[in-house]
Amino acid sequence: MADPPAAHGDSSCSSGGGCGGGGGGGGSRKRPAEVGKYARYTPEQIAVLEKLYAECPKPSNARRLALIQDYPIFSNVDSRQIKVWFQNHRCREKQKNETTQLQTVNKRLTANNKLLMEENDRLQSQVSQLVYENVCMRQQLHHEPVAAALASCESRIATPRHSLVSANNSTGLLSIAEEAKGRFLTKATGTAVDWIQIPGMKPGPVSVGILGISGGCSGVGARASCLVSLEPKQIADILKDRPSWLRDCRKQEVFASFPAGNRGTIELIYIQICAPSTLAPARDFWTLRYSTSLEDGGVVVCERSTSGSGVGPNPPATLEFVRARMLPSGYLIRPCEGGGSIVRIVDHLDLEARSVPEVLQPLYESSQHVAEKMTVPALHHLREMAEGLSSEVTHAMAKQAAVLRSFRQQLSRDFNDAINGFHDDGWSLLTSDATENVMISINSTKELSSLGSSIDASSLPIRVLCVKTSILLHNIEPPLLIRFMRERRSDWADCSVDAYSAASLKTGSFALLGLSPTQFYGNQTIMPLGQTYQNEMLEIVQLEHRGVSQEEGVLFRNIRLLQICSGVDDSVVETCSELVFAPVNDMFPDEAPLISSGFRILRLDLRTSDRQDMLAQQRLDPASSLEEQATSGQTAGSTTSSDTSRSLLTIAFQFPFESHAQENVLTMAQQYIRNVVSSVHRIATAIVPPGLSPHAAPKLTPCSPETLTLAYWICHSYRVHLGAELLSPNCLAGGDPILKLLWHHPNAVVCCSLKLLPGFVFANQAGLNMLETSLLTLKGITLHKIFDDSGWKAVCAVIPKIMEQGFAFLPGGIIVSTMGHHVAYEQVVAWQVLRQDGALHCLAFAFINWSFL
Repeated sequence: MADPPAAHGDSSCSSGGGCGGGGGGGGSRKRPAEVGKYARYTPEQIAVLEKLYAECPKPSNARRLALIQDYPIFSNVDSRQIKVWFQNHRCREKQKNETTQLQTVNKRLTANNKLLMEENDRLQSQVSQLVYENVCMRQQLHHEPVAAALASCESRIATPRHSLVSANNSTGLLSIAEEAKGRFLTKATGTAVDWIQIPGMKPGPVSVGILGISGGCSGVGARASCLVSLEPKQIADILKDRPSWLRDCRKQEVFASFPAGNRGTIELIYIQICAPSTLAPARDFWTLRYSTSLEDGGVVVCERSTSGSGVGPNPPATLEFVRARMLPSGYLIRPCEGGGSIVRIVDHLDLEARSVPEVLQPLYESSQHVAEKMTVPALHHLREMAEGLSSEVTHAMAKQAAVLRSFRQQLSRDFNDAINGFHDDGWSLLTSDATENVMISINSTKELSSLGSSIDASSLPIRVLCVKTSILLHNIEPPLLIRFMRERRSDWADCSVDAYSAASLKTGSFALLGLSPTQFYGNQTIMPLGQTYQNEMLEIVQLEHRGVSQEEGVLFRNIRLLQICSGVDDSVVETCSELVFAPVNDMFPDEAPLISSGFRILRLDLRTSDRQDMLAQQRLDPASSLEEQATSGQTAGSTTSSDTSRSLLTIAFQFPFESHAQENVLTMAQQYIRNVVSSVHRIATAIVPPGLSPHAAPKLTPCSPETLTLAYWICHSYRVHLGAELLSPNCLAGGDPILKLLWHHPNAVVCCSLKLLPGFVFANQAGLNMLETSLLTLKGITLHKIFDDSGWKAVCAVIPKIMEQGFAFLPGGIIVSTMGHHVAYEQVVAWQVLRQDGALHCLAFAFINWSFL
């Protein structure tokens, strides 16, 4: 017999005392023909049915019969009618859940559609403006000078400068803040900046948001729009706390706060941003931040650098920071009709690219780098916070996400701390070897009491030694190199050096390092903990210990490393790839300090025409390439192909130790970094695509044969042209090699190529100090950049004399180092450097008695 129609039982909410077609609760049982036609339940019956439904949404026939027997109020209800009630209830609940889900999806799609429509309107306005400007330009070409038109365009986008010295009152601050707000809003919603799509990212509801980078304007900037399921006030508070989500932010201090109109607030803020490599100083900002509410319940938070002289903290005298500028930036947060808020973020900066070596300037002029390091992390942090506050997320899940976020931040911040080595964090430079571009710093203030070692670290004077260096790589794809070093740690980790250092330390002390006197580690096991934004993976790496004796197997356990690996996706062009790790103990406490070490590769430039060929070659197995090269002895460096890309690899390793073992650990660290650098060069040579060279030129170091020969030519040519010795005869009589004496010569000796704009090819230690650079970045500096106009004219005037008689003298003057500092000198001696066959090789300059002003 077929079940009654569902509609017949869908009257449980109706009033009435009877059931079925007969009516009253005390009536007789229905006839079979009347069963299931109509059923009206009393509130008491519905309450019992709801209780049973909560326990079992789909009861069996026996369960329904038991219900009728246990509750006399169902004496006039048939089992089939109860079955229909449960069917209808399940159907209604399913429809309700589907409706709720569809409403949520519809709200999200409506908000994203609004974002896309606004973006489309902005692009249409931009197209109209460009068409209009094109027509005006064509007319001006026939009537007005082009220079006047360009000056007019510049005047429309130039940022007016104010002096906060004359704006000490709240009215003056408010006028500056309102202007900054207006300029920010034109960037967030208008066409003040030409925003272009970031490479490798597509707009739409499934992506992180609508993301764009600036093009054709001053500074570097990024803009993003997305939907976040939080209230505007909550979002504003989260984004204002920049250190909580920006890992490169070392410090943010609010120096003053003033109330403003429209329930707004004006704040004066000092910010410090860590440098990404050892070759450049960190950046700091002195900004004015203006927060105000909108009529629709939205919030505007805009920020810009102040330009008043003598206002705010000055850059430290140690030259650790360079004062950068924040152009009008901020957050526009508006409530969404379907719930949540639409957030627009604008980051627009002037990072003072002129203050870094020329090889690094493309990175500081990259809007994509700003988007990856500032804008996208802000979006993902908002998403994480929204998910953590969602009612669908349990307390345990939210706590786990917060712990993982804390570990990511600790690893990144400690690695940035190691690379920058700030003095007020306790770091002091122990030694710096410019010949190998290696710096060693020591820190005696880090708290290591909870590292989980076998001894009480708080009872011993524990210090941390950091050894770091930077390497310029050519034709190497950063994702490929990072993946290789992550998967094959044994190809670059040097256990013999670890064993040397451990022999000088006590058992409990070098347990902090994860070392042993006979440290042999076999296979590594990688256990993922979670995946975050930008293809970043947080994982635990376990290294299996292989002792040579049973006692060692008991004494020394496996090593566990907490590790972050990011930027390893070939399909997305990213400016930064990292592999950062730190040893952790078995307990894995949340409050344990992390001593981070690792590798960071910064992509400096890339010709897109060559990228597809490089990616095709990378499909080869890099491990087999490395092993094949090791057996054949071939190097890719013999090829003579032009460069297609450049990357800067920064390496930093930290070693905790007891103070009495400093000399032994220092020796170990120096040898360790040499071996790691050697392994990196070997790996880079093996995985370079066929037909390309991993190095643009032979590595020029004071230990290479090329440098030894060049030192002999410099000294011999000086003797030939000037009839005197460049080096002291007493020093030569001591038996020291010529290169060592030239390297430590007190005067700055530099060599330049024979080009229209001569570039530096060699400098001794004094020359590198004078130019404030290293052998790594020396090649990218040209002679004319260190002289002003008058100084360069003097150099050009004496070059014909040098070419005619072989040498010349220049009077004293002033040059500018690569860091922008003025250097005075008494005299310059210039001479030709001749090869053994008498041919001209380069020009040498000796700056006599130079000093910084």
